[in-house]
Amino acid sequence: MPDQVTFSRNVFLPITNVCRNRCGYCGFRRDPTHPEANLMTVDEVKRILEEGVRFECTEALFTFGEKPEEHQLFREWINDLGYSSVIEYLVDLCEIAIDYGILPHSNPGVMGLREMKRLKPLNASMGLMLETVATLPAHEGCAGKIPSARIKTIENAGRLKIPFTTGLLIGIGESMADREQTLEVVRDLHQRYRHIQEVIIQPFAPKPDTEMANCPEPSHQEMIDVVTIARRILPDDVAIQVPPNLTGFPDLIRCGASDLGGISPYTID
Repeated sequence: MPDQVTFSRNVFLPITNVCRNRCGYCGFRRDPTHPEANLMTVDEVKRILEEGVRFECTEALFTFGEKPEEHQLFREWINDLGYSSVIEYLVDLCEIAIDYGILPHSNPGVMGLREMKRLKPLNASMGLMLETVATLPAHEGCAGKIPSARIKTIENAGRLKIPFTTGLLIGIGESMADREQTLEVVRDLHQRYRHIQEVIIQPFAPKPDTEMANCPEPSHQEMIDVVTIARRILPDDVAIQVPPNLTGFPDLIRCGASDLGGISPYTID
């Protein structure tokens, strides 16, 4: 059991829910024609950052759908704001967060080296869930969920010496052997580049109106088993993170988890 458990007081900034991927379990994504599709404005971002300052938050968690500008309608939205891509927009939003005294942590999805170089000076850390190295039906037709593409992004972060968070999504059709192999890939990347700060063990949760709405969540025992295996496989300097809203999360702390991630006093993640 770890001597201490860490967390980050943050604000959650979902810049857009438009995404090129169509994961079978995702309840966040919206087509740009959907009435709930959105693109946050600078003023909306500033209002949340102002509340973050009031609540003494230290981290601005920027997240959004991957490469949404592949949709023509979204390209029109982002162009109307004066940008050619969501990454270009994110650069300015990170600068704004820094002006408020809050450190950006960005989760932009799969990226190339050039995009990551632009974001590196403006982010305290960055992240991308590897999820799994297995090829699964849940990711069919999702260009951004090809395991090799995600591994390449994590590797590029190491080459650029960007502190990084990654993780596994548990219960989307992968086997225990897949989980172990995914952890071994993360371990090998960290041993080569020494840049991975923590690995999230995130359980699948069924969402209404998705392909996997009727699929079961992983059991508590499964989560215990994965955290135990992760602590055995990963180097000691890589923290294991579990969501604090899990029932029975103290059991996962006893198995080796030592971080609860971002906890926001203002926004809902």
